[in-house]
Amino acid sequence: MTFDEFDAALDVLGWKIADFCRATDLHRNTPQRWKREGIEIPSWVPKHLGLLIDLHRLHATYLQRPKHDAGAGTE
Repeated sequence: MTFDEFDAALDVLGWKIADFCRATDLHRNTPQRWKREGIEIPSWVPKHLGLLIDLHRLHATYLQRPKHDAGAGTE
């Protein structure tokens, strides 16, 4: 995973790097070190983000009300 792919995955989730660090118990500077020092992103990161993106999509598909129904039944 490249750092650009990492950033894109966070964008899909609507997360900032700080959100990812809190969720994974990483120090807040770790992802910036990956970028700045060219450290390879650990193999668990794309797997973790992939699962989170799958959950995000499932939630959007099956659990969120469609936007046009948001006010239905509140009259």
